[in-house]
Amino acid sequence: MKLSKIMAIALAVACLLTGCWQEEPPEEPEDVMPPFEAEEPEKQKDSVLPERFALPYMPGRTLDPMDCADGMQQTAGSLLYEGLFRLDGSFEPQPCLCISYTHDEAALRYTFELRPGVEFSDGSPLTGRDVKASLERARTSDRYRSRLSGVASVSASGDSVTVTLNSPNSALPALLDVPVVKSGTQESAAPVGTGPYFYAEEETGAYLIANQAWWKGESQPVDRIALVEAADDDAMLYRFSSHEVQLITADLTGVLPVSTTGSVGCADADTPVMQYIGCNTARAPLDSPALRRALSAGIERANVAGAYLSGHGKPAAFPVSPVSSLYPAALEEDYSVDGFTAAVAESGYVSERPLTLLVNEENGFKKAIAAHLAESWTSGGVPVEVRVLPWEEYAAALAAGDFDLYYGEARLTADWDLGSLLEPGGRLNYGHWSNPDTSRLLTELAGAQDRTAAMRALCAHLKDQAPILPVCFKSTSVLTQAKVVEGLAPTAAEPFYALGQCAIHLKEDGGAAPAEPPGS
Repeated sequence: MKLSKIMAIALAVACLLTGCWQEEPPEEPEDVMPPFEAEEPEKQKDSVLPERFALPYMPGRTLDPMDCADGMQQTAGSLLYEGLFRLDGSFEPQPCLCISYTHDEAALRYTFELRPGVEFSDGSPLTGRDVKASLERARTSDRYRSRLSGVASVSASGDSVTVTLNSPNSALPALLDVPVVKSGTQESAAPVGTGPYFYAEEETGAYLIANQAWWKGESQPVDRIALVEAADDDAMLYRFSSHEVQLITADLTGVLPVSTTGSVGCADADTPVMQYIGCNTARAPLDSPALRRALSAGIERANVAGAYLSGHGKPAAFPVSPVSSLYPAALEEDYSVDGFTAAVAESGYVSERPLTLLVNEENGFKKAIAAHLAESWTSGGVPVEVRVLPWEEYAAALAAGDFDLYYGEARLTADWDLGSLLEPGGRLNYGHWSNPDTSRLLTELAGAQDRTAAMRALCAHLKDQAPILPVCFKSTSVLTQAKVVEGLAPTAAEPFYALGQCAIHLKEDGGAAPAEPPGS
């Protein structure tokens, strides 16, 4: 597997093989990042396989998908629970517990038919009542409350579930990958689900065991997955470095990115997390669409994603993931220094003061990107100074409108609803953008039957007005002990998305890791 790169932002290289990792404040990276270190292939071929496959988990913390902690609990839970739909690698909803659905002409009322013959891991049948109960719980949970805020009511009758909305949404299925648990079991540490594994305990500890009645009828790569206790992220990394667990998920460009050496595989999954430049459109000079367009032209997005995020992201000029079929690639324009300086000249901008660009100090990657953008814009005739603030001061400055520009990050939903960023009163609309055409196009996208055309119209408008300047969409990473896991095709929500194609090699398979994947 070709390994990704990670940024060398620690003051010293963390050595996971001894259980140590760096938590000192990160230094700003160079333009080109060093490679993610790994052993040479000739050394990897002698890797010793584990006797068991294990995942980390937090003891005493629930695996309930509505309330569980982010990270390792979610990784284990992804094998226990399923939703009406799953989001594939392009954020398209694929039917799972739902076999079909219909909706009215206005896209306000949906009826979902459940897949026949699906049973929970305890042998009880899946019913509409179970789905209704899970969706109702999700509507009040911290994790799903925002995405389901447009739901007015949920009802169930036999093997069908009806969802009524407050306003049209032709992409509602993209929001319904919400995990379903059996009614009445949500109070347990691990509620009963329909997934390929179920939770069990014995004197030696907790584990996941293959669900032989899984409705898909596919074989699981191993019959049993051990759950190794890890009280926090430090402990999780130690378990991984000491080979007690063979797979973890990590944000390699987060506040505390993981540094690792040795024989480690890395598979990235695209996420709906957008990084962007926000503009204070309520005050001069950022009240000028021409200047905002010029600043957008001055962002070398491929360089940001490739060098500054070490490839753990994809450049994007529009607020929809570039891996989505809705992304309007035809509207993109190639970056050039000449194009930027020409756009600045065309805007008529005359500098009276340096513009301020806010960025939070906790993330070294964002600070480096902000410094790079400020330098590029300044060189092109728009002086920009970076203002680095601790998170609380950064958030307060945004809320007060005390900025010209800011480097922001937003986790979007798979229906690509941008209301929080672009509607008056939106919780992320720090730039105070208000435009009737924007609101109209957002409404048209929400109810559109031809979503490709509606998204293109919206993005063409946003390209012209440029209230926000998208930069890229981040990736998340799944790290594995080399040669143990093959065929992994993770998504943002499911590290084991293509479970039926996944192979897990243990010591009983022959002791040493195979030199090549099966079938190669």
